[in-house]
Amino acid sequence: MALAEAFAAKFAEVHVDPELGLLRIPRLLSVVDGGRILNEKLARSQILGATVGGIGQALLEETSTDARTGRVANANLGDYLVPVQADIGDLDVVFVGGPDRFTPVGTKGVGEVGLPGVAAAIANAVHHATGVRVRSLPITIEQLMSPEG
Repeated sequence: MALAEAFAAKFAEVHVDPELGLLRIPRLLSVVDGGRILNEKLARSQILGATVGGIGQALLEETSTDARTGRVANANLGDYLVPVQADIGDLDVVFVGGPDRFTPVGTKGVGEVGLPGVAAAIANAVHHATGVRVRSLPITIEQLMSPEG
């Protein structure tokens, strides 16, 4: 008997200032098949938190190393950028699908499915808006202002 895994699709709307290269995400939608959702408020919160993590991955989070020593240069939360409320637009979660027929309760779980795909949806929205194909994270102003990405 094979268990079905949860899966999701992510859709992002972005605004890019063509003169400054500033990127904002006014809306992001996650559509999730998590099987039977036992506690919708908790499941929704799990997906929203992971979505914020994905926004951070796409726009801010980068591990910097000291070229001289090879050590991580931003090894504390004072130097490591993460999203704050001002970075987050309208987030929405829609649950689709039905109970998993291979589990006793019909659940699939939503613990991991909220993060994957968020950065890719943002990068694809950037490409749609600007024609610039971004191929590395975080998405920087330099990438947005460059014709090659």
